[in-house]
Amino acid sequence: MWQYLLRRLLLMIPTFLGITLVCFLVLRLANTDPVVADLEAGLQGQQISQEAIEHLRRIYDLDKPWYVQYARLVGRLLSLDLGTTWKDGRPIAEVIGEALPITVLLSVLSLAIAYLIAIPLGVFSATRQYTRKDQAVTVGVFMLYSLPRFWVGTLLLVFLASGHYLDWFPLQGWHSFRGFEEMGFLQKVGDVAWHITLPLLALTFNAFAALSRYMRSGMLEAIRQDYVRTARAKGVPERVVIWRHALRNSLIPIITLMGLYLPYLIGGSVIVETIFGIRGMGGLTLEAIRMPDYPLVITLVAFTSLLTMVGILLSDILYAVVDPRITYGGESP
Repeated sequence: MWQYLLRRLLLMIPTFLGITLVCFLVLRLANTDPVVADLEAGLQGQQISQEAIEHLRRIYDLDKPWYVQYARLVGRLLSLDLGTTWKDGRPIAEVIGEALPITVLLSVLSLAIAYLIAIPLGVFSATRQYTRKDQAVTVGVFMLYSLPRFWVGTLLLVFLASGHYLDWFPLQGWHSFRGFEEMGFLQKVGDVAWHITLPLLALTFNAFAALSRYMRSGMLEAIRQDYVRTARAKGVPERVVIWRHALRNSLIPIITLMGLYLPYLIGGSVIVETIFGIRGMGGLTLEAIRMPDYPLVITLVAFTSLLTMVGILLSDILYAVVDPRITYGGESP
């Protein structure tokens, strides 16, 4: 097991370098240059001297060959010296530190809610296969899965927050702009919960729809196994057979998806955070791409790729934890 983990960790190094290199080259091919961007944004040649332009290029390493720029960028990432943003010169670590907790809060809550709904829904559907209840659940979750997040998010704002129909939730932000700092702890929790209800709905609805399908398939496969037939033949109550004997093995597919869903949710938060005016990792990524601010873009890509690789590794470990028959490194079960 430890040898397997070591091999996987070593494989992360070339994967990480490959992802950052591709991202860097794409941005360079797009001619990402903050000096050019400033000039195109209205700063005229008469307003800035040639010496100042060259000074800016030296600050941003733009006077160096691309491979030197990339090597310095990777060196900063590995030493955790992430540098500063091109937009306002703030430390990138500070900018990410402000946005990351908001996105993690949304993603973790969304993932937890999705699993809490998907598991019983998948079991309910599997134990009633081909009945009208199963068909109704199937149609419902496929309808939810087919709805785009931006459309659902916009509808939630229009019908529940705009005041044209209902005014139950705030339109923008993840907490109140006025008086938030003066609130007590429980008031802050309630205020944040009130603000993130609609973003959570928009982020969760199609995640639990997909997970419930995987759960249904896993449970159908589990209840057809010999050990389940044996338990039924011994007269074990059906509820015990399903929830104690079949559930554990049926969880394998969706547990392995857990590690993959977290980076997916962080990526999906770009749309949700933009619609609901929340400055998290999604909004920060969109802003960095628009700028363009390639040290910040590459840092965000590196962070997301690292999270994805860790998620995949975590999924593999959970796979072995849930199913003792699975071993790594050639060990016998």
